[in-house]
Amino acid sequence: MKPFRKHVALAVDGGGIRGVIVTRALSILEDHLGKPSYEIFRLLAGTSTGSIISAGIASGLFGMELHRLYLEFGTTIFQKRLRSVLWPLTRYRYPQEPLRTALKTVLGDRVVGDLWESEFPMDVIITTFDLVENRTRFIKPFKEAYQDWSLVKAVLASSAAPTFFPAVDGRFVDGGVGSYHNPAYLAAYEASFVLGWDPAETTLISLGTGRVPHHLQPDQVKSFFAWDWIQPILGAFMQSSDDQQIHLVDTFFEEIDFRRFQVDLKEPVGMDEAEKMEELTAYGEELGQKILSDEMDETLEIQAKRAPQVEW
Repeated sequence: MKPFRKHVALAVDGGGIRGVIVTRALSILEDHLGKPSYEIFRLLAGTSTGSIISAGIASGLFGMELHRLYLEFGTTIFQKRLRSVLWPLTRYRYPQEPLRTALKTVLGDRVVGDLWESEFPMDVIITTFDLVENRTRFIKPFKEAYQDWSLVKAVLASSAAPTFFPAVDGRFVDGGVGSYHNPAYLAAYEASFVLGWDPAETTLISLGTGRVPHHLQPDQVKSFFAWDWIQPILGAFMQSSDDQQIHLVDTFFEEIDFRRFQVDLKEPVGMDEAEKMEELTAYGEELGQKILSDEMDETLEIQAKRAPQVEW
């Protein structure tokens, strides 16, 4: 693995229980470097499960601790109840209280502003989509509007995936509803234009939570009913958004040492499939080894190439 530069940032995608992949990978990176994530990264950006991981790191947790917490609380948060079985006859599949309790256990009574004033000051970007104002909000520790928000509320707001959890305060839902399921571009922009880091001295690590395989065949698509389009369209939206963010960073922040890492899932794993912890941990070990060997995601190869010179 190439050495990191002076300033190091981390951006983590959304993905529900697939955050297990990232936490295991981070624990492998920590073992390799001999230091915890909160000493490696000074800027963290996260959406949904990425916000949980970012808030945990900023609160002083090791990658292995975060991994253990996912294993411990995952089945409780995504416990199959009558409500989840009857969905979509119910408004949402899972109550928010188990997630709130788990976050409270980990994050305590911290408010967002505390992250900027801690022993290891952190700039953290947590994304959430405001349905009332129809825009993405970027929760940061030095922004006055959010300094007094509890860190638990901020993470809940970013993690409230529609249909899975109820909206926070009747308006805030998963940050991935907008364009920032992958917050890599946010991190690059924050580092360069808000924190003023020299791009030539900046490393940005972007971690995905698993690329879902595509199994559709033309004959299947021809026979789609209206409801059959929901999952493919959602998957296409998130994957296209993820790839767009990667392309933006690679195009407009050329001087940043940008490293995007992702793993390909053999079979789809839903964001609430907590029974697949062992499988997700194995993917995490694969992702961790990719980080250590600088085996970056193939999406980085999709770059705009200058057209050959022609006479028009």
